[in-house]
Amino acid sequence: MHFSNEALQESVMDDLEYPATRDRVIHLHRGGTSVVIDLESEEVPVIVHWGEELVDSTPETVRSIAVAARPQRVSGGLDRTARLSVVATEASGWLGTPSIEGHRGGVGFSIRPEVVEVRVEHHAATVELEDAEAGIRLRWDVEVGAAGLLHQRMTVTNTGDGGYSLDALQLAFPTPGDATELLDTTGHHLRERTAQRRSFTLGTHLRESRRGRPGADATVLLAAGRPGFGFESGRVHGIHVAWSGNHRVLAERVVTGDAFLAGGELFAPGEVVIAPGASVSSPWVIGSWGDGLNQLSGRFHAEWRDRPQHPRRARPVTLNTWEAVYFDHDFDRLAALADAAAEVGIERFVLDDGWFTGRRDDTRGLGDWEVDAEVWPEGLHPLVRKVTDLGMEFGLWVEPEMVNPDSDLARAHPDWILRGRTSLPPSARQQQVLDLANPDAYRHIADRLLALLAEYPIAYLKWDHNRDLVDAGSGPGGSPRVRENTLALYRLLDELKAAHPDLEIESCASGGARVDLGILDRTDRIWTSDSLDPIERLENQRYTGLVVPPEMMGMHLTSPVVHSSGRTVSLELSAAVALLGHFGVEWDLTSADEQTRGRVATWIALAKRLRPLISDGTVVHVDGAEPGIDVRGIVAEDAAHAVFTITQVATSAAYPAGRVRFPGLDPARSYELRILSRPAHDPAQSPLAWAEEPVTMTGRELGSIGVRPPVQFPQQATVIEFVSQH
Repeated sequence: MHFSNEALQESVMDDLEYPATRDRVIHLHRGGTSVVIDLESEEVPVIVHWGEELVDSTPETVRSIAVAARPQRVSGGLDRTARLSVVATEASGWLGTPSIEGHRGGVGFSIRPEVVEVRVEHHAATVELEDAEAGIRLRWDVEVGAAGLLHQRMTVTNTGDGGYSLDALQLAFPTPGDATELLDTTGHHLRERTAQRRSFTLGTHLRESRRGRPGADATVLLAAGRPGFGFESGRVHGIHVAWSGNHRVLAERVVTGDAFLAGGELFAPGEVVIAPGASVSSPWVIGSWGDGLNQLSGRFHAEWRDRPQHPRRARPVTLNTWEAVYFDHDFDRLAALADAAAEVGIERFVLDDGWFTGRRDDTRGLGDWEVDAEVWPEGLHPLVRKVTDLGMEFGLWVEPEMVNPDSDLARAHPDWILRGRTSLPPSARQQQVLDLANPDAYRHIADRLLALLAEYPIAYLKWDHNRDLVDAGSGPGGSPRVRENTLALYRLLDELKAAHPDLEIESCASGGARVDLGILDRTDRIWTSDSLDPIERLENQRYTGLVVPPEMMGMHLTSPVVHSSGRTVSLELSAAVALLGHFGVEWDLTSADEQTRGRVATWIALAKRLRPLISDGTVVHVDGAEPGIDVRGIVAEDAAHAVFTITQVATSAAYPAGRVRFPGLDPARSYELRILSRPAHDPAQSPLAWAEEPVTMTGRELGSIGVRPPVQFPQQATVIEFVSQH
């Protein structure tokens, strides 16, 4: 998949150009998905099918699909019933949420474009539309990806005189009439991406992010499906906006029979004024569908892994120092931590906040990206040498988009701080936001980061973003700047990657407040949440994974008393919940005794053994387990190998619990079940029969019948490996 305008333009250079007739219907299909586009009956294209691949269809039957979707005129309505087109506007009779809204100083609001050119190549199409009266030209790019994702983007060009104020631009994805239940996610810091459901009734369900980043409360996916759809079954369609700034998604059902999901960037008043001859493109909005959320998310994972820049090497087991030392940086203490990390098999050592000038707490220093000479008189060189001599990569925490008012940078350049008026916006974590859309501010930050990367062998940047953007403007009397800062961030990440192709970057934003495929097209993983509580992480990781593949989700085992919740957890529970992602450690290992560090080393060795499976396999969440029991796993691409976890979140209704299933395996294969980790045997209980002797079952038997899970206390987990016998 690709996000650049240039790439799509190149892909259609040798396209078949359709003749200027109205008798055409486009059928794009691959990866199990078909998209049928009717250009015959309207001035603008109408998507009449998005979903199951129509493998047996012919041009004649596809055209019949389009004809069969055309509505009748009805009493009391317009003389021609308006339809959900790809540019649905009031001027065409559409009275639902429009695709585009804008004006020229309060006039020229009406838009009604017509198709002027169509180009199709393989699985993609570009449709050029123009409204000469409004002075607007549109380009609609649509593509079906290799795994069956539907990508849409719209580009607006101002062909008229004077500036054109673009107020709204979103892409619509039609949903089946029987998709009458909605799912999205919400949350807050330490509890991102918690699921919520509601009926998809007439009207609009609107979710907007106005935080300058997606936000901890944002939905990573908006989905509509058949009532009761789950992970294993139930037809469901969902969309994601691949954008790291303000955005909106909506689900709408109108009385004329159309139902759809739509998404795009959310513009502040006056934020986008297109000069004559200039163009503005929407972000890519991406749709997936499936029989169950497992299939829907699998399309995202497969296509994302197919990108040329996707991280290919084994994901290094990472230790981050934050919860071990916080701001208390001391060489001897950190060197001891590095020794302990190397002893247990850590491969990447990340120095978190506190290394730069004046940074003894979170009230000062942000923006002064020089190594603190008082704490590190020889720079970071002694620590970097220590880490690399132990055979680990060195990583560094940065927060380049932020600034403390108590910093040399803010004192020297107060005009570089985003604000909409003379006074500063409300502070958060005692910090403000730099205006990276200001070329001087951008260059200063880029040069400081490039200098650090040139001086030290930094393999990894933990890129943080610890506050929402509030009243983010270019200064008193200036313009909104969220969009321009998002684009500046993308340019900065691209510049660093171009200069240092082997550099890996993590997107962290108060934990998981900037999780989207726009940022993940330029980074190598996200920090899923600042909460390392394994019970809280189960739901967070489940719904983050609707879009993000597991190897790009930072999952760390943590200290016995969880920093974010105060909950006491076992090492085995913490490690089991972290096992099915990019594994790491967030713990002061020097505080653990030798036996405990040995247990950590055992889990790290297991994570290393399983990481090829994690990076290539299919994620499976199991429906229908007893309340209090969570079952999830990853199945290898060839289905010869799998690992599942059974986590006891709360006590079960049944005691002992009923059988749990393991779907997703090859029905025809036989698998040996091997318990890799489980709680110590309770002498008050009899042994678990199938754990005491070799058990082999077919994938069909495991997926439809299953096994009795071990009896576990709440906050315990069992890890089971499935190995094919042929």
